[in-house]
Formats: sequence, structure tokens, C-alpha cells
Amino acid sequence: MKYDFDRLIDRRGTDSVKWSLYSEDVLPMWVADMDFRSPEPVIEALRERAEHGVFGYSRPAPDLGRVLRGRLLRLYGWEVAEPDIIYLPGIVTGLNVAIQAFAAPGEGVLAQPPVYFHLLRDPVQHGRVLADPPLVPRGDSYEIDFERFERAITPRTRLFLLCNPHNPVGRVWTRAELERMAEICLRHRLVLCSDEIHCELLYPPHRHIPIATLDREVADRTVTLMAPSKTYNIAGLDCGFAVIPNLRLRRRWMEVSAGIVPGVNIMGHTAALAALSRGEEWLGQALAYLRANRDFLAEALPRELPSVRMCRVEATYLAWLDCSATGVTGKMSEFFLERGRVALNDGTDFGKGGEFFVRLNFACPREKLVEGLRRMKKALEM
Repeated sequence: MKYDFDRLIDRRGTDSVKWSLYSEDVLPMWVADMDFRSPEPVIEALRERAEHGVFGYSRPAPDLGRVLRGRLLRLYGWEVAEPDIIYLPGIVTGLNVAIQAFAAPGEGVLAQPPVYFHLLRDPVQHGRVLADPPLVPRGDSYEIDFERFERAITPRTRLFLLCNPHNPVGRVWTRAELERMAEICLRHRLVLCSDEIHCELLYPPHRHIPIATLDREVADRTVTLMAPSKTYNIAGLDCGFAVIPNLRLRRRWMEVSAGIVPGVNIMGHTAALAALSRGEEWLGQALAYLRANRDFLAEALPRELPSVRMCRVEATYLAWLDCSATGVTGKMSEFFLERGRVALNDGTDFGKGGEFFVRLNFACPREKLVEGLRRMKKALEM
């Protein structure tokens, strides 16, 4: 079927975090969910499950594990055994389990800002010591300073939190980059926890490589976190999974999460299976639309907002915008909210290197993207 991604859907009054945080005169372009209707097979499956009328305790259908393993094999050549998959009510939950499981209080956790804020805040909240060697801007993108990366590791560092594809800078790490990160981590005997939630939101010619697929030794020290939530716009249904091939790491994970981390709810299981098994048509069309929005944004910014520079977006539907040339002081998100009534994520939320940046979500009908740029332009012209 042909999906209409230009359709304007009123999300106010639906308990949407994105649309309820600000007053009605504010255009929200911040939190990472799409303003598109989810795939029809997902909606049909949820409707059918609701009409059954009984909502008892649930467990994943055997088909879900089969579909997941088949997908990982097809996309990445990754053979995953059924016991290696642990279902989660969200990737943030998985990140926090990894922090608790593989680094004791007072021990070190490594992450690379500017990066998704949970990778920076949550270790500290749990009493771990954060080492945060920043990524290095290069032209319209970012690179890793591997010498600084390794220098940040101490004898008490236990865990590396990787973000690939990277949120917010939009990088898809190459095999060479992943191999070098992995080699450093193996040499220092770190556990790797890789947040790969955006792994299917890529733009040609980029290809995702799960770090655990590099070789058996890397897989043996890696926890990979994935979910259909971003890919198919079903984040509110809370279904993700961890792939943990190493039995010792998997047992430790289960010890830490026992009695604390709930299972995935019945609607999450239902949506995940429908999306992964019957959502390809929607995904192909959504990626084409997102790519067009990305290209439109890249072309429009130099013309409409010449003082704002967009980093190259290789993956995700999140644009990382450098506003340092605008002359604005203070938080850029507050400036655009107050002057333009458009809500964006502030770059400082993503750690070192985020000053004078904002993150813009372009997973919306083109009409809203145009309106968002108009408001930002107006704010800068006031």
C-alpha cells in the first residue's frame, strides 16, 4: 500500500510527551519519535489483540525470536542463538542494567560526547565514574580521537557505552573505526555495551555493522541493544532486546535485573512481531521520505538560515545543527523556543561539544519542517 507521510495528524490530547510538554503555540521538533502513522500491519495486529479482550501475563511468541534471528542474519550475517536474546521494556532500561551489572560503584564507564544523554547521566546517577573523551569535529562531521579515547581508560574502567549509529551527530561508524575501538576495549578488558537502536534508519551508501559481528572475541565481551521502536515509530509500546552471546555476561545481566526489570507488555510483543515481519513496505517508504526531508533541510539551511550549519546525517532522523555563528549567547534551544516558538533539544544536554548546538527531529510531514525553519529564521531576524 502507499503510505501518506504528508498527512498532518493531530497528536495533542493523546498523552504524547512530544506534544504535551509545551503550550499549543509551540511547534515540537525535539524528542525522537515520528509524527507519522505507524505501519498498518502493526495497527491491525494491535486491534486484533485488543478485540480478543483478555490481557493477562504474556511472553514473547516463538515467532518473535525466529523473526528477530532471521532478520539479524539477513541484514548483518549475524547468527544469534535463541538464548542470547533477552527482551527489554526499553533500551534505556538496558543501558542501566549494563551499568549496574558490569561496573561497580566507584568504577569507570566510558562514553563519547556529544552523545545521547542517558549514556552520560545514568552512570553518574548510579555512582559510577564517567570518562567522556569527546568526538572531534571534522568538516561537516565527527571523528574519534583514538589516542584521547585510550588515555581516558584507567585501571578502574570497566564498561564502554557505544552509540552506533550515533545520536545526535548522525555518524555510522565504519568497520575500521569499530575495529580500532574494539581492539582498545579488548586490550583493557572492558565490556562493550552498544546502543544500536537507530541501526535501520540509514541512508545510502552507509551500512550498519553491529560491533559484535567483528569477530568472536569482540562478541564475547559485547552487549548489543536494539529495538524496532525508532524504526517503526512504536516507541510508546516499549519492546526492545539485548543480544548477549557470552553466558557469563548473560547470567550477570539476569542477576542484576531479576525482580526489578519487568517483562515486555503484551502489546509490545504484538507490535514488534507485526513490525518486524510485515512492516518492510512502510519502512522503505518512510526511509525515502526521511531522506528527502534530510536533503531538503540540508539545501534550505544555507539559504534560509546561513548562520546555522548542519552536520552530515548518515543515519537517524535527527539533525545536529551548529548555531555558533549566530551570535546568540546562552542556550540555543531557549532562544528558539522564546523567539520562534519551536521546541528543539539543546546541545548541552548531550555533553561536551554540544554548546551552541540544537538537535532537530525531521521525522514529520514536510509542511511542519518548513514551518519549523520559518520560525527559526524569524527568531534569528528579530
